Amino acid sequence: MSALFDVQIIRVQLPMSKGGRYDYAVPPHLRAEEGSFVKVPLGPREVIGVVWELEPELEVDQSRLREILEILPTPPLPKVAREFVEWVAKYTMQSPGRILRMSMSVPDALYPKAPKKGYRMTGAAPDKMTAARKRVLSVLEGGIARTMSEITELAGVSSSVVKGLEGQGVLSAEELIAEEALPIPIAIKDKVSLSGDQKAAADILARDVESKEFKVSLLEGVTGSGKTEVYFEAIAAALEVGQQALVLLPEIALSSQWLTRFEARFGVKPVEWHSDLGAGARRRSWRAVLEGDARVVVGARSALFLPYKNLGLIVVDEEHEATFKQDEGVAYNARDMAVVRGQVGEHPVVLASATPSLETLTNAKAGKYRHLLMPSRFGGAALPDVELVDLRAHKPGAQSWISEPLETAVRETLEAGKQAMLFLNRRGYAPLTLCDACGFRLQCPHCSAWLVEHRLTRRLQCHHCGYHSHMPKNCPDCDAEDSFKACGPGIERLTEEAERLFPEAKIAMVASDTITGPAAAAEFVNAMSDGRIDLLLGTQIVAKGYHFPNLTLVGVVDADLGLAGGDLRASERTYQLLSQVAGRAGRADHPGKVMLQTHMPDHPVMQALAAQDQEAFFNSEIEARQMAGMPPFGRLASVILSSPDPDSLKSCLSELSRRAPQGDNFWIMGPAPAPLSMIRGRHRFRFLLKATRDVSLQSILQTWLKGLKMPSKTRLQVDIDPYNFM
Repeated sequence: MSALFDVQIIRVQLPMSKGGRYDYAVPPHLRAEEGSFVKVPLGPREVIGVVWELEPELEVDQSRLREILEILPTPPLPKVAREFVEWVAKYTMQSPGRILRMSMSVPDALYPKAPKKGYRMTGAAPDKMTAARKRVLSVLEGGIARTMSEITELAGVSSSVVKGLEGQGVLSAEELIAEEALPIPIAIKDKVSLSGDQKAAADILARDVESKEFKVSLLEGVTGSGKTEVYFEAIAAALEVGQQALVLLPEIALSSQWLTRFEARFGVKPVEWHSDLGAGARRRSWRAVLEGDARVVVGARSALFLPYKNLGLIVVDEEHEATFKQDEGVAYNARDMAVVRGQVGEHPVVLASATPSLETLTNAKAGKYRHLLMPSRFGGAALPDVELVDLRAHKPGAQSWISEPLETAVRETLEAGKQAMLFLNRRGYAPLTLCDACGFRLQCPHCSAWLVEHRLTRRLQCHHCGYHSHMPKNCPDCDAEDSFKACGPGIERLTEEAERLFPEAKIAMVASDTITGPAAAAEFVNAMSDGRIDLLLGTQIVAKGYHFPNLTLVGVVDADLGLAGGDLRASERTYQLLSQVAGRAGRADHPGKVMLQTHMPDHPVMQALAAQDQEAFFNSEIEARQMAGMPPFGRLASVILSSPDPDSLKSCLSELSRRAPQGDNFWIMGPAPAPLSMIRGRHRFRFLLKATRDVSLQSILQTWLKGLKMPSKTRLQVDIDPYNFM
């Protein structure tokens, strides 16, 4: 090591859950900058981290510092990305290293892809022309260079033929570009035809992008009003000023129609980011984001943590969707963190929805967010009529779930040559399977949840941990043979009923079990658009974003399903989901109709849906939340403890209860068993911290949890702003 005053000292953040920030010396022949990706020694291991600080104040003697091993050939992690990591870590009460790991999710991308080796003709002739050699030269005609694999595949020869020609000087080897450059989206002007409402909103959003200032806009429009085309204009503005744009979608792997519309508007597909991408595509996308080559990214919630070089716009489509909330691992809401990312990066954020979340709507009413409202469908299409079918008066027959009014409406729709959809938000064949001899229910051995029968796959499945098994021949409790019966309908059982009632119809069932990725989603869209489906039966996977001009009837089989239980957001979620489902009907020239089967036609949710009075519903929800001091008018945090050992868990719960702080503006409730008291073999208990808006939940929790020692098998998770109370 050179003289101490010549040595650069850096503080490196490692992508680790605990600890993870260490000081190192930089060898004299290297020079690091803030954000550089570096390989460092950590004990006996070698780990890659990010330079977080230059020349930090040391807590140990400089001579004891170890040297970094390498500065990676990768652009540095931008300052705004590092600030975002710090903010999220502090808010969610996680270590910065754990958040950084979400930004460094593709280790292979930290090194450029090695150049390919290609072969090109030199003009020399082989000493002997064989049929195989002739085919190789034919493939390379025109001076084109190809890789070994391309030549052998196209020419139908072995690699030895190519190497032989290289040895004779007939072919020369050269380095080829490792990857083709990503195509750049271009705003195709003649694709744009906006209504007056659309143009007014689009112009405002485009000006926000051009001003490069942090602003949050709620883009609210009824289903079919053309919100997507409006924020496409904001994306076009970002492209024109050389900035990147991010669109978060709740079901990116299934949004084939959205991707098709984007390609038609911008000439190419956006860069995608979701769990269905292969390793190669993830590596390329991550690197392209950091280098700025990925101009528009569309992704699931994790796309928010990609290392954008020059992000200038974030759009959160269907911002109300609960899928933007991550409950396991680092608990965060991508919608809320998108607003934070916009504030840190000083750029606009657009929250789009036909049924905004209560939090977003409250912020808009308070003036914190701009409210852009589009009350009419594009092209003059009318909103569908909504009719409530009272199941108390129109009871379906035994083992049937389609009432006579709904059956008649479906039949009339099909006879008119139009498409119909039946919606039931429950996967599988039946939600419960029990022995009709003794009443024994088949339960998951690892979770406090019933097993759901899936007849398509011929198995019982737990929807929480994935456990599955075959249907037992005999009841494990009373040994009765062939005694298990399905109770209630799932989408598979409803499909059986539809096939009996409408035998001439072309029927398709769509659920997350059948649509497993973009290819399957695209095939489903094509089948609906081409008229290969007359009657669609679907779960919530078909509720959002799809546009089928010939779909004129939507029937909701169990509109009350989401209202069960004591969930804080049960009414809000049910209203939003059913509004989205209803919005699939009558989106073109043909008028639409929606029928909601309900046992509670007088419930405020049903009345609001029937009257299509969204404002009245949300006003009543706001009043109820204000009176209860619940979000967005109060604050919540949950503390969940879990362990496979119930005795050690009880001891830990007792300790937490004993040391729980008290105050005038916050309350700690619990511990209580979670509604799902066991998942994956782990017993679960919850505390709930409720506070007024002006209270820092993190400060209370830090005081409460400081110094807590837990058994090794016990896990503690903090969830600020919980959505899921299971």
